[in-house]
Amino acid sequence: MPYKERDITKLYYTMGEVTQMFDVNASQIRFYEREFDILQPKKNKKGNRLFSPEDVENLKIIFNLVKEKGFTLQGAKEHLKNNKGEVKENQKVIDSLERLKQFLLEVKEQL
Repeated sequence: MPYKERDITKLYYTMGEVTQMFDVNASQIRFYEREFDILQPKKNKKGNRLFSPEDVENLKIIFNLVKEKGFTLQGAKEHLKNNKGEVKENQKVIDSLERLKQFLLEVKEQL
């Protein structure tokens, strides 16, 4: 039976890792942190931000609303406030579809 690699999930991601994930500047992440209450990264003694996986998921939701769906910041805040459960469920579906797409592209490459 082939060895299956487990997905390694980190407890916290640094600001640099998060900016690479979303391909944005740190200033944009800090701006969204000030604007959206659902982003609550921890700070260490030096003041560096440490993002939990939940914070990363919330950033995915924010980027999806603002960048993909074209919401304004105020509109995204209100949408999150009124439909938090629905928005999180939609993000889970989007993530699973992206993983499926990545898997299918890998299969296509191997053929």
